[in-house]
Amino acid sequence: MDTLTSINVFRQVVESGSFVGAADRLDLSTAMVSKHVMAIEKRLGVRLLNRNSHKLSLTDPGSFYLERCKAILQDLHKTELEMESLSSAPRGTLRIAFCDTCIPGLGLASVLADYRHRWPEVVVDISFLDRTVDLVEENYDLAFRLVRDESLPMGIVARRVRSVPFRLAASRAYLERNGMPKTPEDLGRHDFITAGGPESLSLESAQGTVDIPLRVALRCRTLADVAITVAGGMGLALLPAALLNDPAFVNVLRPVLTEFPLKEFNLYLLYPGRKFLPFKSRAFIDLVLESTTQSQAQKPAALAANRRRSMAEEHVRALAV
Repeated sequence: MDTLTSINVFRQVVESGSFVGAADRLDLSTAMVSKHVMAIEKRLGVRLLNRNSHKLSLTDPGSFYLERCKAILQDLHKTELEMESLSSAPRGTLRIAFCDTCIPGLGLASVLADYRHRWPEVVVDISFLDRTVDLVEENYDLAFRLVRDESLPMGIVARRVRSVPFRLAASRAYLERNGMPKTPEDLGRHDFITAGGPESLSLESAQGTVDIPLRVALRCRTLADVAITVAGGMGLALLPAALLNDPAFVNVLRPVLTEFPLKEFNLYLLYPGRKFLPFKSRAFIDLVLESTTQSQAQKPAALAANRRRSMAEEHVRALAV
């Protein structure tokens, strides 16, 4: 059997705690996983694992061998990154983790489409997760984090992409049934849909910051799920402001308590390090930052156009009088 494959199988068995778990991770049969481990033990002439019907445990030689295997696999991964960084074009699979985020609401769908158009040899593998990922241990190339006050993990590169304004929103049908909240205190009698996180809301008022406990009715995995549930009329939620202008929601969702500002979230793009960054990752990062620069440049022009349109409308009304 291939020694390197057997080493990787052995590591996965230890980390997952079972042959079945390793088989699921590696998309192999349990019997094949067992054969790989037995092949190593036969070649080395030592027992690496103590096995019984309930659990596995490492022998002393097994612990020593595991540490050496980790070093070998890390060196191999580093070498592959070095070689890939010298490649003339991105290829392979780009694994991206989105934590509690929503592509339509954050304006990233167009970036993904542009990336695919430019680099068709790369397969983009996206995971939507309700937890923080370890980029190195879980073998992700990039991750997006949407944070407000939380600190970002040490030992990685964190590039701020943009601020993401949020709005309190509900469906028009829900507000017709339950009434429009007039003050922050009114929120206490409304159901809330969340994607995890704190179960209270901080609003800025003339009297200072007001903290409102939320009556959470449903927790979803992603903000996309939250938006769909709110559109269905189940309750209120904090949603990216851009979602309220999305064609799917523009005539369904309505902002609530707009006179009370909310703290903005910041979208960060995370990756393990700058050294030997794979071309496929670097190309995606450049495209994200390029898109952000373009959108920021377009804002003043859009504001000026809106201002000119308003002035023209006022002039027409004045002439009509």
